[in-house]
Amino acid sequence: MYFIYNLFVQFAWLLLQLIALFNKKISLFVKGRKNTFAVLNKQISPKDEVIWVHVASLGEFEQGLPIIEKLKLEYPTYKILVTFFSPSGYEVKKETKVADAVCYLPMDTIGNAHKFLNKVNPKLAIFIKYEIWPNFLNELQKRKTPTILVSAIFNKNQVYFKSYGGFMRKALKRFQHIFVQDEKSSTLLRSIKINNVTISGDTRFDRVAQILERDNYNETIQNFKQNQTCFVAGSSWPEDEQIIVTTINSSSLPIKWIIAPHNIKLDQIEKLKNSIKKKTALYSERNQLDTQNYDVIIIDNIGLLTQIYSYADIAYVGGGFATGLHNTLEPAVFGIPVIIGPNYHGFKEAEEMVKIKGIQLISNTEGFKQLLDEFLDKNQYSLMKEAGAINANYVTENKGASIQITSYIRTLL
Repeated sequence: MYFIYNLFVQFAWLLLQLIALFNKKISLFVKGRKNTFAVLNKQISPKDEVIWVHVASLGEFEQGLPIIEKLKLEYPTYKILVTFFSPSGYEVKKETKVADAVCYLPMDTIGNAHKFLNKVNPKLAIFIKYEIWPNFLNELQKRKTPTILVSAIFNKNQVYFKSYGGFMRKALKRFQHIFVQDEKSSTLLRSIKINNVTISGDTRFDRVAQILERDNYNETIQNFKQNQTCFVAGSSWPEDEQIIVTTINSSSLPIKWIIAPHNIKLDQIEKLKNSIKKKTALYSERNQLDTQNYDVIIIDNIGLLTQIYSYADIAYVGGGFATGLHNTLEPAVFGIPVIIGPNYHGFKEAEEMVKIKGIQLISNTEGFKQLLDEFLDKNQYSLMKEAGAINANYVTENKGASIQITSYIRTLL
């Protein structure tokens, strides 16, 4: 099986290089990896003590961030290396100041693992959530490098728990310790004789809790909102926007609307703006406009969403009608009700917040309009406040994973 896996990785790399000629995202994936060792040669020297954190993409980076920040404070003489698997994470965070070096993880070949670890020589390796790469893990174990998996979550349908999953089970067992999000994950691991497990919860709760502690003031949004009710749709997809825009166009409710699309390509932004009948501004035009005179703002840049959620009285999180639900914790931490589409199963925090009624579900435009009417009905106004309080409490009750994990890390460094 090991031979077949290595053959497959080599073949996949050749295929990706071919596809890169025609696909922009895959081109970034390939070109970025060809630059990995140039980045390492520039940023990492043989005398450096390195803590290596590997993430798949942007979501996992956010998950690892509370740990990275704690490590920087406690171990200022160490360099933090962050590696990404996906371009969608790397391209956004390649200039982040929380790490001393950021690069792509090379393809998981024996040669790459050997060369990478010879160069980096980490004192500790931290993998976030799902990232299981057999050759890197094998090489780390050979070198007796402490290696942990953080905020992991497992389900019975994964290969590790199948009769044919021995190869990947062996890779999983190379971690010195695994911190999981819930009891179910711990039970599954113990069923395959992996007992070095701690239920610590999800570090994302610590991450979103930090949002409350920073300055979220935004002059443009403050001027836009004034004292009116503000609805924010975050990470929306066209399927979400169709429902939201139909409601905006027909609504007489006294609401200010903010839409922050997942895709901010110019043609998509223009299409969205043109579909809205009410007075609509783009965030990028803020210096030329008096935003308080507009009904709708479209956020056509990245990095502002968590700040903008702080102005929301009601939030909608996109993806529940499309490819997958986005982060529901980011608005929930502000103590506001959250609305999502019907496809949320497999997203643990969303499932739990739906059960406790902090998150409300919609399946069509009519349901969305009805829900907004209920939230804003003066006779039922407490419904909105109650849902918001449920969400704020949910985040508070689930904090603390990064403290538990960093306590363990102190025993390794």
